[in-house]
Amino acid sequence: MFNLTQSNPYCTFTFPEPVTKEADNDSDDDYDDDDDSEVKEENGVLVLNDANFDTFTADKDTVLLEFYAPWCGHCKQFAPEYEKIAKTLKENDPPIPVAKIDATAATSLASRFDVSGYPTIKILKKGQPVDYDGSRTEDAIVAKVKEVSDPSWTPPPDATLVLTQDNFDDIVNGADIILVEFYAPWCGHCKRLAPEYEKAAQELSKRTPPIPLAKVDATAETELAKKFDVTGYPTLKIFRKGKPYDYNGPREKYGIVDYMIEQAGPPSKQIQATKQVQEFLRDGDDVIIIGVFSGENDKAYQLYQEAANGLREDHKFHHTFSNEIAKLLKASPGKVVVMQPEKFQSKHEPKMHVLDLKDSTGGSEIKKHVLKHTLPLVGHRKPSNDAKRYAKRPLVVVYYSVDFSFDYRVATQYWRGKVLEVAKDFPEYVFAVSDEEDYSSEIKDLGLLESGEDVNVAILDEGGKKYAMEPEEFDSDVLRQFVLAFKKGKLKPIVKSQPVPKNNKGPVKVVVGKTFDTIVMDTKNDVLIEFYAPWCGHCKKLEPVYTELGKKYKNEKNLVIAKMDATANDVTSDHYKVEGFPTIYFAPRDKKNNPIKFEGGDRDLEQLSKFIEEHATKLSRTKEEL
Repeated sequence: MFNLTQSNPYCTFTFPEPVTKEADNDSDDDYDDDDDSEVKEENGVLVLNDANFDTFTADKDTVLLEFYAPWCGHCKQFAPEYEKIAKTLKENDPPIPVAKIDATAATSLASRFDVSGYPTIKILKKGQPVDYDGSRTEDAIVAKVKEVSDPSWTPPPDATLVLTQDNFDDIVNGADIILVEFYAPWCGHCKRLAPEYEKAAQELSKRTPPIPLAKVDATAETELAKKFDVTGYPTLKIFRKGKPYDYNGPREKYGIVDYMIEQAGPPSKQIQATKQVQEFLRDGDDVIIIGVFSGENDKAYQLYQEAANGLREDHKFHHTFSNEIAKLLKASPGKVVVMQPEKFQSKHEPKMHVLDLKDSTGGSEIKKHVLKHTLPLVGHRKPSNDAKRYAKRPLVVVYYSVDFSFDYRVATQYWRGKVLEVAKDFPEYVFAVSDEEDYSSEIKDLGLLESGEDVNVAILDEGGKKYAMEPEEFDSDVLRQFVLAFKKGKLKPIVKSQPVPKNNKGPVKVVVGKTFDTIVMDTKNDVLIEFYAPWCGHCKKLEPVYTELGKKYKNEKNLVIAKMDATANDVTSDHYKVEGFPTIYFAPRDKKNNPIKFEGGDRDLEQLSKFIEEHATKLSRTKEEL
């Protein structure tokens, strides 16, 4: 027997692999030869699909189901064990059917049962699915199936609390910490989150003390949604004694559990030895924040804890009551010290920034102090800290072989020193160095991959605009001239773009990087824009519907139906975020920086037309024509 419950026990997926022509032909032949409605058996395991599933399960009390993918290594490894399970349950009194479903072929069933990884095991009890996430061994699965098949078995009550206007304040304000999901019943993302959220709720309810998870139907509880600025679904917020904080953690069971356990702990960790501070300075890779206090009853300490709660997701906070550490930091009790590791310190900036917490100091001042000094004058931007530390624009990035390890530190600091000479004179911009291998795709998009220079430079600006420095031998003067040219507006942005179409008179207008501003951001027209990927199956399915939509509105003078390959073109506005395919936005002519995202409805002609009619600013058509 074996156990697949170690790390990564699932083959997960995001987008389907492209299907070859040969594979398509084979698939067609299979459907021609086989009757899908017939329930077949392979090595004792029943084979179900979209055609025969409902008929077979309709009169069954309990059925064990495995959703698999033919290419999945975990599924192949699990197959012999599953066949043993089938044999054992067939001999049960009464026998319990054991079935498998190829989720890559039975896509309707996979969608219906929210299958997002392989293998997924579910127990069907009187037509209702019961998730199984225990050990994948014969003993464990057989025991669980027998438990569920017992006539007296009833599903455990949901651990997720249901909140409404009537009980929200009582429950949320009385909890030390609680996670609340604001959802919409029709939202696909919410439906995918639901089983993971419930599993996390069950797990966290067993802790001492328990950490409650709750949910609010934001479409029914509109006042609550409005009160907490809920504008999309699902929105998750952590409440501490009724005070809300954004949740930016994982959205699967174990990630939610680990994240909330961490969040339930104190926001600041105590340090007691000077050696710890010295290690932070010598080996640290991020900003060091230490509050110095006389004791836990110090009012300043309580204030510091409250402020730390609001920033704990992006920053690590420490505090001390040690006189020795206070002497090392040259800070008396009631002070907050913010400093950089030694490798980021320079002669152009103070070694530490100290805030004196007076009686009049508020939490917002502590937050402001920390955020102001989070970054050194020239920091190290890398994939692990990019989103948290280097989201501010404009950002001046210098790319080369950045390595702060002992053998390469001198060379790394040599080039960084030249950047420091310029950064000190432009405090309004953020400066950073980045390793060229970490950002090879970014350098390629900037047209600098074949520059031939050891050091390359770019400026990343608001609205997704980016500027590349012409390749030349790098020094402080060259960098200074480049930054000054940017400041004076003399640089032209680099835009990744396909060629501008010569003929663009079809029912769906093609947008490329170079024409995004002139078409989508044109204030004369409303624009419906689809961002797609050529390999995306959902996009291919949408294409004929979208073309039909374009034909339907082709005579509307002030409405453009458009599409853009987001893998080959830059979206030159931060307001159009593309995190999956297809993504559809409606850009009203008077609100180009506040587009409306199409969410929740079916991507068919009726729903897309309804979406357009609802948000269009000027249409000659009437709604009755729909």
